[in-house]
Amino acid sequence: MSEISTRDATRDSARDGARDNARESALSVAAISSERSESDDNVWTRRLVLFLRVMALLSILKGLYHWAQVTGFVGGEDEAFENQSMAWQAATVYFAVIELVAAVGLWLATPWGAVVWLTTVVSMAVIELMFPGIYGGSLAVVGVEVFMLAAYLALAWMAARERPP
Repeated sequence: MSEISTRDATRDSARDGARDNARESALSVAAISSERSESDDNVWTRRLVLFLRVMALLSILKGLYHWAQVTGFVGGEDEAFENQSMAWQAATVYFAVIELVAAVGLWLATPWGAVVWLTTVVSMAVIELMFPGIYGGSLAVVGVEVFMLAAYLALAWMAARERPP
């Protein structure tokens, strides 16, 4: 009886060892293939995140610029915040706050960050086009905003295509 149980134990341990070797081999192959597919398959996602981070830095700069206008760090005495129209003041405070909120969301690559950033882009374009008396109606600003919006949409579309539903 002990001879049979010893043979069974030896056979079970050999079978477990072979199973463990096969599992380790499969895991190492899976790790290699997942690293390769991650580097090859997520190219557009990485580009999108890089774009979002660059837009976050630009949003920080724009938000700080608007705060500098509010606090009087930029501009002369004629261009002081309290000497501007109520529409200009409201728009400047709006962009001072929303640009920094968008920057945080963009840096974290969250969906709400992209939504807030898209809101700032569309808001700036609308103010420049529809209310030229506030910031001067610069078509160059509108062109840059439209270009950034198109770049985001193209990158988001390409990133979504590389991930199956």
